[in-house]
Amino acid sequence: MRNGVRLAVDPGNARIGVAASDPGGMLASPVETVPRGRGDIQRIALLVLEREAREVVVGYPASLSGGEGPAARSAREFAGTLAKLLHPVPVRLVDERLTTVTAQGQLLSGASFGKKGAKGGRARRSVIDQAAATVLLQSALDQERSTGHPPGEIVRSSQGDS
Repeated sequence: MRNGVRLAVDPGNARIGVAASDPGGMLASPVETVPRGRGDIQRIALLVLEREAREVVVGYPASLSGGEGPAARSAREFAGTLAKLLHPVPVRLVDERLTTVTAQGQLLSGASFGKKGAKGGRARRSVIDQAAATVLLQSALDQERSTGHPPGEIVRSSQGDS
């Protein structure tokens, strides 16, 4: 198992869930939810620098058949933009099928989500986004630990990275 912090991002249309691992690459924890839009890539790059991340994992929502639909194409484009900005820090696309559903189920089976109404709904979605990124990252860490290989597909930057 490689040492070093990994950062996971789960890009959605409105928000991006972010999680990070411990330096030993054993445990994923939620970090924050970044609003999608102006400055989102820069915020993620700042988190990579602050946490001295060795790698970034981007959730890739392949369809259940394994095909690439609009959400998967959007995630691939997002990962490409991130890879260009973060070079030489590697960016990987990792299958995230069902992570949001898993995260929501785990949260619903636990403690109360808190406030009701519009503000409560936004807060719940923000927590779900972070939880989905955490599920994604923990799955990637577990996969690497069991196979001995980094999970997913490396995203090539235009700068000729590894």
